[in-house]
Amino acid sequence: MKTKFLVLTAAVTILFFASCSKSGSSSQPASNPNSINITGMSFPATVTIKQGSTVTWHNKDGIAHTVTSDDATTFDSGTLPAGSSFSYTPNTAGTYSYHCNFHSGMKGTLIVTP
Repeated sequence: MKTKFLVLTAAVTILFFASCSKSGSSSQPASNPNSINITGMSFPATVTIKQGSTVTWHNKDGIAHTVTSDDATTFDSGTLPAGSSFSYTPNTAGTYSYHCNFHSGMKGTLIVTP
């Protein structure tokens, strides 16, 4: 009985830390690239949008996140509570890496095309 408990505890611990450190491994679906869902403690790995269009991140997780450009100046949502959204309109084409300030494993890339 004690062995089963230890195995179960180890499995739960591994799953918890794995979920806290992952980032999305696929691109956002092409159906609406300007609407990014934050789910499962992750961002989509890469999202491509047109310059001058507005992109909106929707926090679908049950906890707060941030959407912060890696240079910390291009865009920053501040604390984004569960159920809230943040929008940004890039006026310059380029590649913008971003992350969540609260969860170091949450990373994404926004590609802006002319």
